[in-house]
Amino acid sequence: MSFFEGSQNGHVELFAYQIEGGYHVHNAAQDKSVCELLQPIEDASHTRDRKRSPPDSACTQGTRLEVVQNVTTWTGTNISEPDEPHILWMHGYAGCGKSAISQEICRKMQTQGRPVASFFFFRNAGDRSKIRRLAPTLANQMAAVVPETARFVRAAVAANPGLKNFPVANSSVEMQMQCLVYGPLKSAVERGPVAALGGRPFLIVIDGLDECEDKEGVQQFVKGMVTFFNENPFIPLRIFITSRVEQHIHRYLNVPGVRLGNLVDHCSDDDITTFLDVMFEDERQGNPVIQAYISEHGEWPVPSDKKRLVRHIGGSFIFASSLLKFIMGSAVHDTSPTTPIDRLPLALKMNPGLDGLYTQTLARFENLPHLLDIVWTIALLQSPLPIAGIADFLGISTYKVVNVLVNLQAIIQVPGTDSDIPVTLFHTSLRDFLTTQTRSGRFFVQPRHHIRLFLCCLKSELAHRQHEASLRIQSSERKPAASYALQYLVTHLVGGAGLFEPTELDSAIKLCREALEFKPHTTELIQAFATVTYARAKRTKSFVDLMESVSLYRGVLGLQPTYPFSMLFNVINSAIFYVYLVISGWT
Repeated sequence: MSFFEGSQNGHVELFAYQIEGGYHVHNAAQDKSVCELLQPIEDASHTRDRKRSPPDSACTQGTRLEVVQNVTTWTGTNISEPDEPHILWMHGYAGCGKSAISQEICRKMQTQGRPVASFFFFRNAGDRSKIRRLAPTLANQMAAVVPETARFVRAAVAANPGLKNFPVANSSVEMQMQCLVYGPLKSAVERGPVAALGGRPFLIVIDGLDECEDKEGVQQFVKGMVTFFNENPFIPLRIFITSRVEQHIHRYLNVPGVRLGNLVDHCSDDDITTFLDVMFEDERQGNPVIQAYISEHGEWPVPSDKKRLVRHIGGSFIFASSLLKFIMGSAVHDTSPTTPIDRLPLALKMNPGLDGLYTQTLARFENLPHLLDIVWTIALLQSPLPIAGIADFLGISTYKVVNVLVNLQAIIQVPGTDSDIPVTLFHTSLRDFLTTQTRSGRFFVQPRHHIRLFLCCLKSELAHRQHEASLRIQSSERKPAASYALQYLVTHLVGGAGLFEPTELDSAIKLCREALEFKPHTTELIQAFATVTYARAKRTKSFVDLMESVSLYRGVLGLQPTYPFSMLFNVINSAIFYVYLVISGWT
């Protein structure tokens, strides 16, 4: 059966036949590389710059040896073994080292000369937190490391360009995986030995599946994957997945044909001890304060303190790493002891677990100007910004942002001030902490902060348009803050829905009017303008605002005919006269 079966494009089988029969038919797609055809996410694989595209996780030398060996052994097992599953799901709690193990397995495969493709999901990282471009990204990597699959990938996307799901999502993830990944690999294998595989299975690593925001898409992906392996038990393919245990994942992966692994079973005190030994030794080599202390007092830390620290950490690598950052880091505005020797006892008194670390780190510096504004913004941003971008976006000086971030390096990854590398959370559990009031208490991100960010989006967009007008050119170049603003202003508007103060609605309407004067036909701005105008109409009972919002929605319909406003428009249009008659009571 052809892997193109089921496609709605009538040219698919013809294109496949022409390839198999050796005919040459020129197609515009043939002039493009597989990468150009698929438009994959470039920073989602194990080869990404981890400083720029988190998670910045890696196994410390000498740790996680057993679990990594178990997984790599499984990847090389004979596919003719009927009881050896194709899927291995390694699950565990936040911070137990799942991403570091995924990264290490990919590294091991590369050093062994074995082909591997990977996708590292990460929340609030644009398309890396969505599933629609998973298959194109994996297919692009597969075509590069298993060249025998490239022509079949090319044929599939040439026959149905919608499979790449970019810029608009047109295909289900199940269909994407079938046509772009499973099918091309199967077709290549059916035509004889695949030299790149060397007689062993091809490995796909999918890290942080729980970080994907599209739960329904995740379920489709898992169900399609299990079905494919049930129907193709001898395909030379292994898929390694890591995630936290969440119901929408557990329900479909906890089935026959999937090998389960609990990473908690592999979080040993020996690994934590090795990790601490390496980290403390690295610090001793380069920290003159520690060197002077050891010269005067002897060993540091003493074995008893190190054992207490290991017990305190309790097997969590992310907690161990964050705690080490706290102990070794130098705080600019810290009123507590400022040497590693003095901070070690404080670390041992911290409440075990990440929540305690987060609370105490934020509490130490909560009096810094703009701290909550900056931390809350980083937590709610849909795509991370560099330091200068955050400053520009919030309308505060760069040095004030730096003043906050340099004191939070135990929990936030902070690049250089002149860098375009984005500021990211050290671990996504910090976002969970900040957005769960029962956990974060006074540090809870107030939902009204979305309104602050929405207004910042409008101000950034207006500033960009004013700058273009002053230069009398239309520039495609946007600063990070301006690029973010237009893309996500509606997201923050929705996040703050129903929470606007009257003066905030007035400000938003004024900013929308001013920005649209420079460039009237911008769907995102018109949609935002219509929404805030309608919100003010509801509050003030203003018929003028109501009519303007209807007119604006009409504009959105005219600019974007496929946008699902038609039903809303029909309702509003038919009710206009009725509304004004009862305007004193409409809600």
